[in-house]
Amino acid sequence: MRQRSLALLLLLRLRLWLFAVAASPALLGVLAADLNKEPFTIRISCGSFDDVHTAPTNTLWYRDFGYTGGRFANATRPSYIIPPLKTLRYFPLSDGPENCYYINNVPNGHYQVRLFFALVADPNLDSEPIFDVSVEGTLFSSLLSGWSSDDEMTFAEALVFVQDSSLSICFHSTGHGDPSILSIEVLQIDDNAYKFGPLWGNGTVLRTAKRLTCGSGKPAFDEDLNGIHWGGDRFWLGLKTLSSSSDDQPVSTENVIAETLLAPNFYPQSMYQSAIMGTDRQPSLSFEMDVTPNKNYSVWLHFAEIENGITAEEQRVFDVIINGDIAFKDIDIVRMTGERFTALVLNKTIAVSGTTLKITLQPVEGTRAIVSAIEVFEIIPAEMKTLTQEVTALRTLKGSLGLPLRFGWNGDPCVPQQHPWSGVDCQFDDTKMHWVIDGLGLDNQGLGGVIPIDVSKLQHLESINFSGNSIKGNIPFTLGTISGLRVLDLSYNKLNGSIPESLGQLTSLQTLNLNGNGLSGRVPASLGGRPLHRVRFNFTDNAGLCGIPGLHECGPHISVAAKIGMAFGVLLAFLFLVVFAACWWKRRQNIIRGQKLAAAREAPYAKSRTQFTRDVQMAKHHRPHESSRGSNNESSPHLLS
Repeated sequence: MRQRSLALLLLLRLRLWLFAVAASPALLGVLAADLNKEPFTIRISCGSFDDVHTAPTNTLWYRDFGYTGGRFANATRPSYIIPPLKTLRYFPLSDGPENCYYINNVPNGHYQVRLFFALVADPNLDSEPIFDVSVEGTLFSSLLSGWSSDDEMTFAEALVFVQDSSLSICFHSTGHGDPSILSIEVLQIDDNAYKFGPLWGNGTVLRTAKRLTCGSGKPAFDEDLNGIHWGGDRFWLGLKTLSSSSDDQPVSTENVIAETLLAPNFYPQSMYQSAIMGTDRQPSLSFEMDVTPNKNYSVWLHFAEIENGITAEEQRVFDVIINGDIAFKDIDIVRMTGERFTALVLNKTIAVSGTTLKITLQPVEGTRAIVSAIEVFEIIPAEMKTLTQEVTALRTLKGSLGLPLRFGWNGDPCVPQQHPWSGVDCQFDDTKMHWVIDGLGLDNQGLGGVIPIDVSKLQHLESINFSGNSIKGNIPFTLGTISGLRVLDLSYNKLNGSIPESLGQLTSLQTLNLNGNGLSGRVPASLGGRPLHRVRFNFTDNAGLCGIPGLHECGPHISVAAKIGMAFGVLLAFLFLVVFAACWWKRRQNIIRGQKLAAAREAPYAKSRTQFTRDVQMAKHHRPHESSRGSNNESSPHLLS
């Protein structure tokens, strides 16, 4: 009677769903589109110069170009699980302790990220490096000694949300060999995949701690189990028995299993066609695994009633006990699914204080327990990232000061918290919900270049120490805008120019060391009086500085504006003299030219007058009697002939 009622209820739900689809062609189109849509997928063959296809599915692995630094090398495969790729990329410590792959143009969504590790085929290098791995700033995997001889440890997998169209995967050296990466897979999965409760969401990363398919004893990927791509092509380790000390019994079927390949997790049908079952002598099942203490774990258990002897409800009932507590009570697969050969998935979040997670399936009705698959995920709170503008400012500083490769400075400067950037101090800002930079300690590191003006974007700095390097150029005036700066040590560099007046605005400044540079000019008055108030300033060993006790006296103080005015006045005077000299020279040339022209015009008249005078004088010499007569009869009238 109960089964008939359940069947009628299911039939009614099916009819209602079909009616809704028929009434809405648009909904039908969306459903069809979702079924045909392929998830975003990128697979990278690390260290490869060419795209690679691998058998038996002809899987495409893209060449490794433009993602990161490091070195290329040939690879050895320590495990049969690893895809048949021949190259890898490794990161020598001399290139920095943090190295990252940056994968851009990744659509926002939910992704399974899987990394395979391998060994460098070079006997001169460390055969088994030990290092940490983070995704989007969250540490999720730490390789332990012996990983290369343990199949499950040759890869790491995490479920993560991408929110800014880019994905960073970083490898952090621990000083034990050079991190070496064989391949990277970024596989889009359903946005609601593995939704386990209130802790689930953008702020959570799930690390795959264990994934087992029971009964067949054969490891398999989703593709091997006829799964679909939206499942993320998960790897399932095959087991015939859950415990080496038990006499568990494998069971299988070829019957079709209902309720498989469904959103959001898309579990393949083949996974439920085999199972491990208890025996009459040992009806319960038990599984135990090592875990990290004081963590939360999401446990997923998979069941299907495939034993021929079980045909109705209450013929198999059992409890699920995890670490001594009942997680699920009175599990009856037939009753909960409505029929045999139907998948059942149960999920529970478990807080583990010790180092062991133990799952026990305990029968309660004299029957035997059964299980098809087990998944265990460590729940990791996603790290909050550093403010974007501060990360950008640090990268500008890295290039401007020419930081050596050994610094690295890749990924996020503050997270994972276990691996901050060398020389960078961080603190968490509760108001902004981001990490910020509050200190830079890069003293005695052989740095050169100049201090960029963008250093002012690090507005949360309280301390800057660049002493003992070879930094050149001026002190950026923008340092005066970092209001919380308490310590500024730029001593023993090659800085020149004057001390910016803006440094006087730093009211919190307690230590200012500018000694041992090539600075010149007057120490700003706003700084000169600070030592009287127990503020420690040092301006010595700057031959051109003046204006405070301990330095030579300055001449009459001339402000910058006055200096500009004087220079402008001198320039105007010089231009005036040049114009005056040019005018005088032009006038002089005009006068000389005029005199020459006048002389040229008067020459014929002067010559004629001179000739006339000479003729008159000659006439007088030839007529003397007329002259004498004229003198005697001076008053008498006469005629000239």
